[in-house]
Amino acid sequence: MLNAVAEIAAANHELAVFSGLADLPVFSPDAEQGTTPPAVQRFADLVRQSDALIISSPEYAHAIPGGLKNAIDWMVSRDEIIGKPIALMHASRRGDDMLAQLRLVLSTVSDQFRPDLFLRFNFLKLSPEEIAKDLCGQPKRSQVEDFLRAVASSCA
Repeated sequence: MLNAVAEIAAANHELAVFSGLADLPVFSPDAEQGTTPPAVQRFADLVRQSDALIISSPEYAHAIPGGLKNAIDWMVSRDEIIGKPIALMHASRRGDDMLAQLRLVLSTVSDQFRPDLFLRFNFLKLSPEEIAKDLCGQPKRSQVEDFLRAVASSCA
């Protein structure tokens, strides 16, 4: 899904994807006292360089996946996320429990979490090729374009 969204975004937006959640050490407030772990610093730098964040996540056992929650925890007391609009995309008709938890956590972490900026598709059980084809066709392509424009408009 991300490759297709990146292709759609390319005309008007620059999209950077962070796929290193597994590289982040488990958050501990004690770890904040010393040198920032390199993987966390790379993540924080990408957040700092971004005008907005779009989070897309599966649901695991009706909850936020541990790796995503860990990444968010690393941002809680840092300044990189302050003032960044945050929007959600979701690729399943399932996941309402995780989305509710994620909305609660993100509204705690950032005063710029935008619950009104939400894009959802039902791609459950589709192959990556089927998803890309569906996303690049109408009406979904227009929905992605409208969503990205709305996210860009929310940037200060």
